[in-house]
Amino acid sequence: MKLTSVPITLTQCAKTFRGTRVLEPLDLAIDAGETLVLLGPSGCGKTTTLRLIAGLETPDAGGRIVFGDDDVTALPIEKRAVGMVFQSYALFPNLTVRGNIGYGLKIRRTPAALARQRVDELLGMMRLTAHADKPIDQLSGGQRQRVALARALAVQPRVLLLDEPLTALDARLRDTLRGEMNALLRELGITTVYVTHDQAEAMELGDRIVVMSAGRIEQIGSPREIYYRPANRTVAQFVGTINRLAGEPRDGMLTTSGGAVPLPAHAHASAAAGGTHEIFFRPEDARLTDPAVAQLRGRIESTAFLGERTRLTIGGAAPEPLVVDVAGRIELARGTPVGISIEQDALIALS
Repeated sequence: MKLTSVPITLTQCAKTFRGTRVLEPLDLAIDAGETLVLLGPSGCGKTTTLRLIAGLETPDAGGRIVFGDDDVTALPIEKRAVGMVFQSYALFPNLTVRGNIGYGLKIRRTPAALARQRVDELLGMMRLTAHADKPIDQLSGGQRQRVALARALAVQPRVLLLDEPLTALDARLRDTLRGEMNALLRELGITTVYVTHDQAEAMELGDRIVVMSAGRIEQIGSPREIYYRPANRTVAQFVGTINRLAGEPRDGMLTTSGGAVPLPAHAHASAAAGGTHEIFFRPEDARLTDPAVAQLRGRIESTAFLGERTRLTIGGAAPEPLVVDVAGRIELARGTPVGISIEQDALIALS
């Protein structure tokens, strides 16, 4: 099942509720067939942005929303050809699985034979054929999520909008369905906007991620760009765990309380101004080495065994404790002296 998709353009779209600006004017271009993830904490504006695209909200004066060549700014949701999956799924308890999936087709008065063919195709795609005649209350959480997705796709929308569709599921099921949804969206090739506060979902599903904070876009980029090249501290601290090294730049090195590390090449210019400087790195980008030859030296403050890895908190190596991830089988007692080394290209300079 391949759906027609369109690019989406938002121009100077802001939103004010009862005198309070909840979304600052933003410009956003989404490619046809792209899965774009809006990522951020509660209240950052991501769901408001989704509702503007859906037609459930209208932007403040001057904002414009275009699907392909069509200006849809003033159109309500039923005239935009969008499919939407809500966090609650909003399924009809009085209808069977088949009835729920075919509901939108019935409202549109799709010929019965065509509607049945489309519903059967979606039942197969979602592995729900054996459950077609069951009431909704006999389904698991994962099955209900697939029914909601099938219902959104049945009307062959130009755009698919998903508002935290996996939040209500337990962690293991969420991981499984995330992989299934990733494969499905690639197969469908439909323009998709996905709202989440879950970094793992954003990393796995997004062709690009829009990180939002306080009603503004902080950064737009691929998952790798967002993670390894965050635009600022807000992005770096929200996406994954990050360590801060503060110290004095001298001769291409940053000297801190537990030793010195090489400055990233792009940090040399700002460091030349002197004063306190800071650089950052991810826990998995550091390795433990012999303290006698290490860049930084400290002691184990605490350990957390996480299965595939052990997370160490190390004090004394920098003004703030550092977090380092090592292989899960490594065991180190509290107070053990350790050395830390970090490759220069793994160090991040932030604005």
